Amino acid sequence: MIATDRPLAIIAGGGSVPTRVATAAMEAGRPLFVVGIEGEADPGIEGFPHAWVGWGSIGRLERLLAAHGTKDLVLVGNIRLRPDFKRLKPDFGTIKALPEIASILIGGDNSVLTGVIRFMETRGYTIVGAHEIATDLVAELGPVAGRSPREAEMEDARIALEAARTIGELDAGQAAVSSGKHVIALEAAEGTDAMLERVASLKQQGRLRRDGPVGVLAKCAKPQQDLRVDMPTIGPRTVEGVVKAGLAGIAIEARHVMIVDRDEVVKLARDAGIFIVALDLARR
Repeated sequence: MIATDRPLAIIAGGGSVPTRVATAAMEAGRPLFVVGIEGEADPGIEGFPHAWVGWGSIGRLERLLAAHGTKDLVLVGNIRLRPDFKRLKPDFGTIKALPEIASILIGGDNSVLTGVIRFMETRGYTIVGAHEIATDLVAELGPVAGRSPREAEMEDARIALEAARTIGELDAGQAAVSSGKHVIALEAAEGTDAMLERVASLKQQGRLRRDGPVGVLAKCAKPQQDLRVDMPTIGPRTVEGVVKAGLAGIAIEARHVMIVDRDEVVKLARDAGIFIVALDLARR
């Protein structure tokens, strides 16, 4: 990361990535302020200069950012549920923006995120990707963890990556599983973890009759995805799900997927005898 004196604000959802990004920013000497979303952000953000903001408090958010002289924003972290605006008590800043907010909430995940970016940019903010601050989060091309994949496994990896990209074009999901040169699962609204549970169930039911770990989970960015706010991730739960599903490994798109809690991911993959590899995916 190139050091800068421009203040940075992190709008933090859940998970460990916001604190990892905050740590990287502080190590680079960048003035930092973290805004945690109530009910979503991890308490670990309290180790940094911070404040908590609830859904419906856009006015308060903008006042906090102005007080810290912040125009550069990182939007990062998990959001478990979309806010139910019928139950919120919006402040004046939110009430003024209600027509824009309503238009943002119409559409799929990608259009919502695009709307959020546009909403903030029209107010003079610059959106910065988490991976631009904590550059070690991003998987580079080549082996990531565990053993080396076999030739047949690499073929499954390529098939699954292509399937994942295809459903990504529909804004439907980011992941797929291939086994024996056949796509056996595609991610939808349930997410990667639940998809892996389906694969495990298929094995338990005898629908997948191959012995031993076989098949590959692949994950990539949607072609239309704005990686500044929505880069796909894998983490320890992904590895655990792959092992439970009886798969041989994970393939991720190089430079388009973040690895959360990398040290733990590497250890889990090594101990389980699976592989993780980052591959190039030709983009249309």
